[in-house]
Amino acid sequence: MIRVLLADDLQLVRAGLRMLCESAGDVTVVGEAGDGRTAVRLAERLVPDVVLMDLRMPLMDGITATRAITAARPGTRVIALTTFDDDHVYPALAAGACGFLVKDTSPGELLDAVRRAAAGEDTYSQDVLRRLVADALRSRAATTPAERDLAKLTDRELDVLALVGAGLSNAEIAERLHLGVTTVKTHLAGLMTKTGCPNRVRLAVFAVRTRIAAP
Repeated sequence: MIRVLLADDLQLVRAGLRMLCESAGDVTVVGEAGDGRTAVRLAERLVPDVVLMDLRMPLMDGITATRAITAARPGTRVIALTTFDDDHVYPALAAGACGFLVKDTSPGELLDAVRRAAAGEDTYSQDVLRRLVADALRSRAATTPAERDLAKLTDRELDVLALVGAGLSNAEIAERLHLGVTTVKTHLAGLMTKTGCPNRVRLAVFAVRTRIAAP
């Protein structure tokens, strides 16, 4: 059973998230927080697997709460709930969030994200991932490995990299390439080492920038 903590200052939003989570047989809500300070305290006491974290809350914002939770309990995965135009996406990533969902995400996508986060995967809604990639490509501050790093990659790593750039999850990549999910994770670890990309978003940026075609 995946243990989830809800953190949002709107009670109606929390109620909707609770109903959705508890409609799934493998997810249970262990607590709710209306502000970041309470979220940190409950995360310490309840030890959830996943926290659904609103970024804009009173007393302590979601970014500060995310940083505190991931520092104290690295095993707890935090998914940021955001609006498409939220400027807090990058700080939340730096604070340790494992993914981002826009608030109009479909119920099925949200539950899938919770399951993927609990399994150790990063998870981003397609709109947010496209924005992260586009912003990084436009930003002078966003640095990616040189294209010569492509020469270090095997054909299979290139296939995986291209599908990361297309926004596919580990399970979707495994299905497309007829691989096990564990093998995909091994390829991702190798890609990060060889390219110097520290996370999945940077890998996606690298794939788009080098125009690698998906298999």
